[in-house]
Amino acid sequence: MNEIKFENYTIRPLENSDIDSYFDLVNRNRKRLEDFFTGTTSRTKDINETRVFLAEMIKKRSAREYFPFVLVDNDTNYFIAFFDLKNVDWSIPKTEIGCYTDKNFAGKGITSKSMKHFVDYCFSEFEFKKIFLRTHQSNKAAQVIAEKCGFEKEGVIRMDYKTTSGEIIDLIYYGRLS
Repeated sequence: MNEIKFENYTIRPLENSDIDSYFDLVNRNRKRLEDFFTGTTSRTKDINETRVFLAEMIKKRSAREYFPFVLVDNDTNYFIAFFDLKNVDWSIPKTEIGCYTDKNFAGKGITSKSMKHFVDYCFSEFEFKKIFLRTHQSNKAAQVIAEKCGFEKEGVIRMDYKTTSGEIIDLIYYGRLS
């Protein structure tokens, strides 16, 4: 898998050697991630748990089931965002894209720019026919990013996700075709 370089940023595959930077990214943003990145926050409570979780992600990548990436500032090596491809269905082929951005970089347009580059990369690199994303109605930023990146709203699936607090909520589905 190749790196994606634009402006002063690089999107690249997450590696086991990224343990400290990845843990820092999650830890800095833990409160923001708790409801909608339940798996991530529950599996990264300390550096040792994070090491195991990271190794599992890398193993799933080797099996072509899951693909984790990070957005890095080229000057500082600071992790700005995390992207992943999950729920991969090679028979179609399609995947779900997930993303979260460090609170210090949210709302600055960096996520939209990087998502555009990343989605284009995913269509060419993996030859997906469809990429979709799901978001909650309260996550206006994700909706704006989806629309800026050419995703179309496909509908609302009612009672589709259980938050960390146990609330079952509706999700908006967006899709983009190659």
